Amino acid sequence: MPKQAVLLLAHGTPETRDQIPEYLRNVVSGRPMPQHVVEEIQHRYSLIGRSPLTELTLQQAALAEAELAKIDHAVRVYVGMRNWRPYIPDVVRQMRSDGVEEAAVICLAPQNSRTSVGLYRRAVLAEAGAMRIDFTDGWADHPLLAEAFAERLRDAQARMKAETGAYATVLFTAHSVPTRTVQPPATDENQPRHWPGEGADPYEQDARKTAELVAARVPEIPAWHFAFQSQGASGGPWIGPTVEETLNLLAAQSVNNLILQPIGFLCDHVEILYDVDIAFREYAAGKGIHLSRPESLNSSTILARALADLAGKGLERLDTV
Repeated sequence: MPKQAVLLLAHGTPETRDQIPEYLRNVVSGRPMPQHVVEEIQHRYSLIGRSPLTELTLQQAALAEAELAKIDHAVRVYVGMRNWRPYIPDVVRQMRSDGVEEAAVICLAPQNSRTSVGLYRRAVLAEAGAMRIDFTDGWADHPLLAEAFAERLRDAQARMKAETGAYATVLFTAHSVPTRTVQPPATDENQPRHWPGEGADPYEQDARKTAELVAARVPEIPAWHFAFQSQGASGGPWIGPTVEETLNLLAAQSVNNLILQPIGFLCDHVEILYDVDIAFREYAAGKGIHLSRPESLNSSTILARALADLAGKGLERLDTV
């Protein structure tokens, strides 16, 4: 029987401020990055200390591996990062060296955008060689993903009720992307195609679907909204509405307490520890809104079960082909 394994893919993040210039070059594929952008990211890191994304992703892999063993899939779970160490190509080569012949590959970005997820896929396939791959493109509607977020949100709502006597409005968020990366392919053959595939890119619909599934599991929510966060500094428009625009709207509606839950991220990193916990919280306070957020999924057992379910099904598909 072929030797099987699981590979989890994540964005990656540097451990120190000094590594940020190299990391940003990876993110933008070597294009020049304005110095003020580099300095701003370094400043954000200085405020949060460090990004724990790599450490937490490795923990998630270990938890998923333990869950897989419970469902008769005793396989190793590897972790590869697109923009930082351990890099995806290095990890795939290590898997081949370890004798892995088949791998279920899961991108830890549940909401599928063809552009970004496509980059992960290509990085794996470029080094896979004869290794057979089952790649999970998206899993925004997985019931255990929704339940993992709902578990955290219920805890946050219980704290809010104990502190204020009422449940809070919820703002769900996912990472924004440049509009050009999710727009339909150009009808003019002379114009460039910004992403592969036919039809509409699923990212925005996927992100809103996850939010809907989470909200349905927490009926005590009085009202909920959705926004895209962490728009980048590259030229051109990014999809919205932004968090700031939504906070302005909620302030006009006299919302005083708000729970913001990022449902596009599976663990703490700079887009949560700085963007949400510092920048959005300060912006909300300036509008008269007290903003809090649930604990991130991080070492969630329910998330580990979701990953094990996805991986197990991928391994079974490999068995049947």
